[in-house]
Amino acid sequence: MTHYRKLLLPLSETSCGLAALRLGLDVALLWGAHLAAVVMRVDARSVAPLAGEGLSGAMIEDMMHATERQSAGRASALERIFNEAVLQAEVAVDSNAAGVTGATASLESFTGRDEDVIPGLAMLADLTILPHPSDTDGDGAECLHAVLFDSGRPVLIAAPATPATIGRRCCLAWNGTVESSAALAAMLPWLRQAQAVRVLHAPEYQRNGPSAVALLPYLALHGVAADIVAFQPVNRDVGAGMLAAAADFDADLLGVGAYSTSRLRQMILGGVTRHVLRCAGLPVLMCR
Repeated sequence: MTHYRKLLLPLSETSCGLAALRLGLDVALLWGAHLAAVVMRVDARSVAPLAGEGLSGAMIEDMMHATERQSAGRASALERIFNEAVLQAEVAVDSNAAGVTGATASLESFTGRDEDVIPGLAMLADLTILPHPSDTDGDGAECLHAVLFDSGRPVLIAAPATPATIGRRCCLAWNGTVESSAALAAMLPWLRQAQAVRVLHAPEYQRNGPSAVALLPYLALHGVAADIVAFQPVNRDVGAGMLAAAADFDADLLGVGAYSTSRLRQMILGGVTRHVLRCAGLPVLMCR
């Protein structure tokens, strides 16, 4: 892939969701890409199982109508947010952007759970942009993990606030795993156009794959000049050390492989991916 042509963005009314929308529009403008924004509606039939909880048919029907009204109200609010952001960014709205040059955007509605619908849509997108996960947004975190594990495509996780720039100073985390190789492939369009590139590695976190030094000739073949920095964990946390090294470089984009150890192990014991997801203050491109 030489550049990105289609971006996918599930809309959210949270502050992190707004930051992701602004980032998505910035990325669309940067690459002349199409941003396909998605509004997810709740399936009112999902309350039907409550019939087994002692509720009457009339009560279930009232709940279904209330769910539909609430979902429609949220969809209308997200449409207003989308239209305002697109207008401010001066991005053309075009639902059929095939062959169109320049940045475009569209808005489509789907019914169901984010984690069930978004991964399938992500399979036909070059990049899915998701809000920064928060400890209180369980649905958003589930969607993020579903896309990472089930789409086979890269994910760009927005920072909590919209950055001034993205892709000018890029860091790539490398540890010789399949996941870091996938991140390398997804990062190449960014690395080619970046003003400065740095490869980050932690010697004690290196696996059996190619070393960080072996990366330099490969990057050079793609016209990318990079330097290498070995970083140290912070308080025994490799993820904290990685983010500190990216901050020292003044990076505005970090590419990293996700969950080279199992998600369950990271949930119990902690891990690099989990720390980066929770603590990154810059956009992070993740692949698995």
